[in-house]
Amino acid sequence: MTTALNVPQLSQEPLASVLRVLQLTSAGEDQFEADCLPQMGRVYGGQVLAQALLAAAATVADVSPERLPHSFHAYFLRGGDPQKSFQLKVHRSHDGRSFSSRQVNATQGGKDILTLLASFQLPQSGVEHDRQMPQVPAPEELRSALEYFREMDHPVGKFLGKTVAFGVRHVQETLYVRARGDGDRRQQLWMRPRAHIDGANQLLGRVLLAYVIDQVMMEPALRAHGLSWITPGMALASLDHAMWFYRDFDINDWLLYDQESPSAQGARALGHTRVFTADGILVAEAMQEAMLRLPQEGDHSGSSSWTFDAVPPQS
Repeated sequence: MTTALNVPQLSQEPLASVLRVLQLTSAGEDQFEADCLPQMGRVYGGQVLAQALLAAAATVADVSPERLPHSFHAYFLRGGDPQKSFQLKVHRSHDGRSFSSRQVNATQGGKDILTLLASFQLPQSGVEHDRQMPQVPAPEELRSALEYFREMDHPVGKFLGKTVAFGVRHVQETLYVRARGDGDRRQQLWMRPRAHIDGANQLLGRVLLAYVIDQVMMEPALRAHGLSWITPGMALASLDHAMWFYRDFDINDWLLYDQESPSAQGARALGHTRVFTADGILVAEAMQEAMLRLPQEGDHSGSSSWTFDAVPPQS
């Protein structure tokens, strides 16, 4: 039986609930069982990404514990039921002198809900360069998203005010209830956990970054077209997600998310995010494509469940 990695726990909610579901249960050779966070509709995609990455890491740890994930590519296949647990099966694709590769299938009720390919690398030296961080206000100068949630006259605001585990501070106007629609396809925001996580190592930091970044990947596409998270009838669903980790960072610190949407077409939109430390070091990058559908004029019969990730129904 493959041993699941230990995840540090704490008592402060709602972050405590996130750390609890990240603690996988061993279920056989390279197999694990995972629980779900309570959601308004379907399983949050970032949760499954993080759990799949942890499952892959558990099978790398017994080969070379120094190897950390440097990239992963994932496809969301079906919407999961947050009332049920699901299974993670890891395939050990390759173990080389410096790199390890893993494939993870997440299944619920015998059907795949996500597949992930991840690569791990030993620490190595080499040439270095990176991109400069944009000049933006510090997080202490910006309003917390929690204030917006608590002011929203909407059940979603009450739900998020109680359940979001990371503090968010937008540089531009937030998209929770409205957007300007000025065609701007870029935005920046700061995020960090709402409580300090003692014992958060580099692996957990990368797992938690994968968990939380999925919440905001599509915001630049919404902003470009004057859409908000409660636009009537809007259907938004993550389709695939790729991420690269470049340098070490402390997940407990404020991180800047510099975002844009390079393209939208064919009922799909692309989101691109670069992640910087407060002192300007580029530590990670992510790209995600999502289904983005709007109702025809006058038709508000669409069914956005107002989760940050609502996978489309399967035919």
